[in-house]
Amino acid sequence: MIHNVITKSKIVGTLLLLTSFSLAAVQDDIRAAELQKATLNVEIKKLDRQLRESDSLLKDDVKRYALLESRYTEDLNRRHAEIDSLNEKIKRVAVELQAERNKQATYKGRIENDKSKRKAMRLMLTRICVDLESQVMQTLPWDKATRLDRVRALRRDLESNNALEEEAFSRINSIIGEEVRFGDEVQLINTPMTRKNGESINARLLRIGNQWMVYSDENSTMFGILVREGTKDSVTFEWKETLTLEEREAIKTALDVKQARKPPQMVTLPLSISIYAQEGK
Repeated sequence: MIHNVITKSKIVGTLLLLTSFSLAAVQDDIRAAELQKATLNVEIKKLDRQLRESDSLLKDDVKRYALLESRYTEDLNRRHAEIDSLNEKIKRVAVELQAERNKQATYKGRIENDKSKRKAMRLMLTRICVDLESQVMQTLPWDKATRLDRVRALRRDLESNNALEEEAFSRINSIIGEEVRFGDEVQLINTPMTRKNGESINARLLRIGNQWMVYSDENSTMFGILVREGTKDSVTFEWKETLTLEEREAIKTALDVKQARKPPQMVTLPLSISIYAQEGK
C-alpha cells in the first residue's frame, strides 16, 4: 500500500514537473508571441506610415497630373487658337499678296503699255523731224543751217534715246513755233549781198514768210526775186534779176511801205515773183 502511495506521489510529482515545464514553455511562447506581435505592430505602423505617405504622394501626383493636364489642355487650346489665328493671317496675307501681284501685273502692264506708247511717240516725233527737215530744206535759205541744225539735233537725240519724249515734244513744239513765226514774218533787212553776176551791193532784202524774198539796191536801180528750182527732193534757189517794169515797181513799193517811206497800203506783188516753180522746170 505504501508502495502504491509512493508510486502515486512520483506520478504526481512528475506531472507537476511536467506541468511546470509546460507552463514555462507556454509563457515563453506567449512572450515570443507578444514580442512578435510588438514587432508586427511596429511593422504595421511602419507600413501604415508608408501607405499614408504613398497616398499623400499619390494625391500629390494626381494633383500634379491634373495640373499638368490642365496646363497641357490650356496650352493645346492656346496653340490651336494661335494656329487658327496664323491660318487666318496666312489667308489674309495670301489675299494681300495676290492683290499685290495683281497690282504689280497691272503696273507692269501699264509700264509695258507706256513703253509701247513712248516708242510709238518717239517714232512719230522722229517722222515729224524728218518731215520738218524736208520742209525746211524746201523753204527760203534764210538761217537755213541754224534751223536745220535744231531739227537734226533733235532727230539724233530721238534716234539715240538721248532725249525723253516729253523733252522731245517740248523741243519739237518750240521748233514748230519758230518755223510758224518764221513763216508769218515779213522782215526787211539792210545787208551787203552778192548778186548773181558776183557784184557786191548794199541791198534792201524783203523776206515774206518762208516763201518769198526780193531785193533792191540802195538806189532802187537793181531788183531781184528769189526763185526756187528743182523738185521736192532736190531744191535750189537762184536770184531772178531780169524783171519787168511792173515787177520792179511792185518790189520798190513793197520795200518803201515796209520802210515807212510810203503810207501803209495793200501791195499786190505779181505772181511771177513766187519762188515756187513747177516740178521739172
